[in-house]
Amino acid sequence: MNNLIKRVFLLLIIIGLLGATFIIYANWKIESETKNYITSDPNKLPIEHVGLVLGTSKLLANGSMNPYFKYRIDAAEELYKAGKIKNIIVSGDNSRKTYNEPEDMKNELLKRGIPEIDIYMDFAGLRTLDSVIRAREIFGQHEYTIISQEFHNERAVFIARENGINAFGFNAQDVNKSIGIKTMIREKFARAKVFWDFLFSVQPKFGGEKIFVE
Repeated sequence: MNNLIKRVFLLLIIIGLLGATFIIYANWKIESETKNYITSDPNKLPIEHVGLVLGTSKLLANGSMNPYFKYRIDAAEELYKAGKIKNIIVSGDNSRKTYNEPEDMKNELLKRGIPEIDIYMDFAGLRTLDSVIRAREIFGQHEYTIISQEFHNERAVFIARENGINAFGFNAQDVNKSIGIKTMIREKFARAKVFWDFLFSVQPKFGGEKIFVE
């Protein structure tokens, strides 16, 4: 019995080490492959027809503004007014009647003076993969600039380029590490899941009619 317990314990250790090694590799791979396509300087970006803003909740649990949300809107406004993007796709979760990331993002952009005619909503951006792939499959964009925080842009740009999309990333202001620690830990595992999705050819959950971006 003792030998069996030891073997099981050893097996669990090996599995844990392999899992940790894979997570480390996934994070290194994504960072190294995307470093030349991501920037915090608008002047280093090409002019694109579309900027893709990745969704997040507008409010925190305490009712205050989510800084991730605010900084992404700030970044989208900056790129648009700098003439680096001509249209904006806001892509996020709208899986519940009381929760609408694209609508929230659009409303904030309208407050910043972005013309409504230049804002397009993707209500099926349930995951980063969905948002990135749907920008091509639904909105017909094979090249665009992704707008989010740097850690998120790295994963999003990696997914896009692995799927043949010529994507760049514009880094929104990051959040204080003490506030965003849970997000950063979750991101480490999300990057490992990217390779799982590739292995099983995971596609966006929803399709839909084509939307022409003028």
